[in-house]
Amino acid sequence: MDTTLRPTTAGGTGGTLAPRTNAPSPLLPARPTTPADGTSASAPAAPQVTAAPLRAGGSVAQLDGGLQDQVARAQQALDYLDRVSTQLETLKGELTAKLAGTRNGARLQLEAQVRQLTKTLASRRQDGGASIDSNLNYSAAPAVQRFRIRGLDIASLRKSAPQTLSFSVGSVGGPQMSVNIDPDQSNQDIARALDRALAPMGVRARLDDKGELVFLASESDWPAIKDSIGVSGRGRVTTEEVPANLAPDRWTVNADTGNADALRQSLREVVQALERVHRSQVAASDALAAASAQVAEAETPAPNVTLAADDFAKAAASTDYESLLALTSALVGVSRDRVLALLGLR
Repeated sequence: MDTTLRPTTAGGTGGTLAPRTNAPSPLLPARPTTPADGTSASAPAAPQVTAAPLRAGGSVAQLDGGLQDQVARAQQALDYLDRVSTQLETLKGELTAKLAGTRNGARLQLEAQVRQLTKTLASRRQDGGASIDSNLNYSAAPAVQRFRIRGLDIASLRKSAPQTLSFSVGSVGGPQMSVNIDPDQSNQDIARALDRALAPMGVRARLDDKGELVFLASESDWPAIKDSIGVSGRGRVTTEEVPANLAPDRWTVNADTGNADALRQSLREVVQALERVHRSQVAASDALAAASAQVAEAETPAPNVTLAADDFAKAAASTDYESLLALTSALVGVSRDRVLALLGLR
């Protein structure tokens, strides 16, 4: 129960109990009122004394803030995915019509749509709520950057086994983590060993769907990581970003030159991207619904009556004028109905 016992002027005769959004209801200072005869109270003001506030926790307020952030990120992701989906659907129709020969002379329009999609994809990090990766997959966790380390792949690691590698991320002389690569380890075992060694430095290791070694880092940390990875005996290594599956800037959309195969490949990429976008829309919608439900159900925490009573008793135990003035001023105007309303929060 977050209450503060506050003094007021000696002539004050009113008080109020006002709720705050996302916070326990405080006892506000008494407000001077106008006497019944319409004249203003003119008693001299008493010394202002501020009592220590009663104790309360802010965990629920912090929780609400976190939930609100989740809602905002999911909503931003959905808005971005809707925009991408609309552009992909338009491109799908244009490419299909182009291949079917039912729409001729639309090359400039098609190229303009491709440029628009390229621009939208380039704005993903700013507009996607930090939850959509380069392949348009949604995750409640921050988006990651996938990359490879030149010369550090499963084949070369197995060929050089047994060996011990030490990794560092950051300035020379920084913390190093070592990993042992043995000949009898499976590819998955090697990836797990690398992952355990690199995880404390903000880098993870995985096998992709082709069984190749790939590394991951948070997109927000990537600029600081990409040029600062060191491996024992090799010094600074070269990192290479794994390109996104959807790359419209590399498409050939002009079938007038007879390159219909390029158009078909572009159409396949659009269809696959649409499937990923639709899955991401479902995931983001589910996350938004779950977070919104928690926000709606979050209630102001029940006042801790025991702590409030203890603090009140300590303040009331003092018989000096200032303490009594603070107590009586805080309680003036607090009616039975208001007390019952406050207790109803329990």
